[in-house]
Amino acid sequence: MRIPIKKIIIILCSILAWCGNTVVFAQKKQSFPVLSPNGKIKLVLDYQSQGADDTTASARFQVYYQNNGKWSGIMANNQLGLYTDQEQFKNLTLKITGTIKRIDTRYEMVSGKRKLCENNANEGTFSFSNANGKLLNIVFRVYNDGIAFRYVLPKWSNQAVNIKDEYTTFNIPAQTERWAQAYDPGYEDFYPYSTSGKGEKGQEWSYPALFKSRQAPVWYLISEAGNSAFNAASKLNNKADLNEYKVSYAAGRKGFEQKGDVSKLPWKSQWHTVMIGSLATVVQSTLITDVSEPSRIAQKDWIKPGAVAWIYWAYNHGSKDYQKAVEYTDLAKTMNWPYVLIDWEWDTMGNGGKLEDAVNYAKFKGIKPMIWYNSGTTDWCTATPIDRMRTRDKRFKEFEWLNKIGVYGIKVDFFAGDQQDMMKLYLDILKDAADHHLMVNFHGATIPRGWSRTYPNLMSVEAVFGAEWYNNGDVMTNKAAVHNATLPFTRNVIGPMDYTPVTFSNSQHPHITSYGHELALSVVFESALQHFADRPEAYYALPEAPKNFLKTVPTAWDETHLLSGFPGKHVVMARKRGTKWYIGGLNGEEDAKVLQFSLDFLNKKQANITIIQDGENDKSFNTQTQLWHKGQVLKINCLPRGGFVAVVE
Repeated sequence: MRIPIKKIIIILCSILAWCGNTVVFAQKKQSFPVLSPNGKIKLVLDYQSQGADDTTASARFQVYYQNNGKWSGIMANNQLGLYTDQEQFKNLTLKITGTIKRIDTRYEMVSGKRKLCENNANEGTFSFSNANGKLLNIVFRVYNDGIAFRYVLPKWSNQAVNIKDEYTTFNIPAQTERWAQAYDPGYEDFYPYSTSGKGEKGQEWSYPALFKSRQAPVWYLISEAGNSAFNAASKLNNKADLNEYKVSYAAGRKGFEQKGDVSKLPWKSQWHTVMIGSLATVVQSTLITDVSEPSRIAQKDWIKPGAVAWIYWAYNHGSKDYQKAVEYTDLAKTMNWPYVLIDWEWDTMGNGGKLEDAVNYAKFKGIKPMIWYNSGTTDWCTATPIDRMRTRDKRFKEFEWLNKIGVYGIKVDFFAGDQQDMMKLYLDILKDAADHHLMVNFHGATIPRGWSRTYPNLMSVEAVFGAEWYNNGDVMTNKAAVHNATLPFTRNVIGPMDYTPVTFSNSQHPHITSYGHELALSVVFESALQHFADRPEAYYALPEAPKNFLKTVPTAWDETHLLSGFPGKHVVMARKRGTKWYIGGLNGEEDAKVLQFSLDFLNKKQANITIIQDGENDKSFNTQTQLWHKGQVLKINCLPRGGFVAVVE
């Protein structure tokens, strides 16, 4: 039956009148789940359109965690999108729902918390368009220990595009417990505890940021990885709402204020990562390197992790004095450490020798020398040598000279910030250094972003409020213990951390952590180049047990297990190298504490364990060897701000 057009018009007018002269269109909501391989983590992409032309459509995601068979919401209504100088991608229309595919690869790390790593995830790609029909793809991966996602812009322009910012926002339930560092381009600050999200230095936050859910016994750590030369680093801010953490691109220090990414299309963002699970799952996660690019170095046998004798902490000066360089080379020889770092001011070395003499002396002693450089990207740091790293021509000239005189690695310091050109400089240095078989340590630098997988010659990164701050003020004296017991759950989770630990004497300002606490830092903190920072005489004066421990403790690990801990309170970390397990424990509190843990994860009936723990006072040790039996809970007494190490044969 045909209905006359006049009658159709009358019906439509009646509907409009009934709706109060407002056209109402039905909302369309679609949900697309992506599950982890073990089924315990679920990411749900929610797409909702509200207008006839989808101009108010939105794409958001939820994260759920399954505990004891029950799903709990961890983060809800998290916003997605970005904008460029040419197009906005906030109101999105879903175009293509990709099939879920399995990521299942294995890779090997030269250094880090685990040697053999598994990259297992389910991946889904979803295509959206904006009001102008321009496409944006969003790739989600869900792992057994977290989630990751990135944006991909296909080629819809022949011009370079400035990706200015993101709409990405993580929504955290109110009263969630959190440990986050106020944003600083050098990442040198504490991780204060909060339930409100209110900061003392503003509302911008560095990665990583740790959260403990109140809805379920689950932890999650937000960071990022896989930044390329076309990605600025990002940070979080919760200025609009204390429980909404928006991603924003970092700008550089004065003179380097570029913000956003400039790139020709196609373009990929860095991976936004969230490690999820028990506290042990978060600490043991390799998600940061899982999502990063595979190694670009074919032959790696020249890359050797190890301990380093380091001069700066004791004297607040570099290696201008040749006799001091000799003294620290002799320390490395005595302590069986393979490396010595010749620090800043080496270009003006005197008092009996020049740099080449210090290098030759180290080689004569069987010690491999490394040397320091100023990146030359700041206008406020005049420490020399300056500006030998900024351009490829300068780097090649310098690296060829280092190869000629026999230097094994470089420490590059004082970078200008987190903007795109600095990300490119980091990666350029790593590539050129790899071409010359030079290991790299970045100081005054950004956090690790998975580059140690792509360039295994990246051995460590500072980006931490470390021991050198004993030189700069008295704040470290009273805060070191709780800070040290927080870092294993925050900063050190995402990659190597050059804290420059294990000091028994005092620098410019005293420390009140126990000798047992300081010794334990060699195991609790992971760094492929572990710069032991104290004066030679402090190490020589140690009793035989702790001295021999420092002569043999590894700096790269086959496996890592968190045995016990809570941020700021205490930590017990076990790391394996070869056939031995090394255990380090820290008491972060002002009262004596018994640290308890089990070794049942070893799957052995019994084992010999040697323990070096706090003695009668904070400057003494107590050493004992005992036979451990399966099922036995080990209990170790720690002084206030104390600690211990143990070796399991």
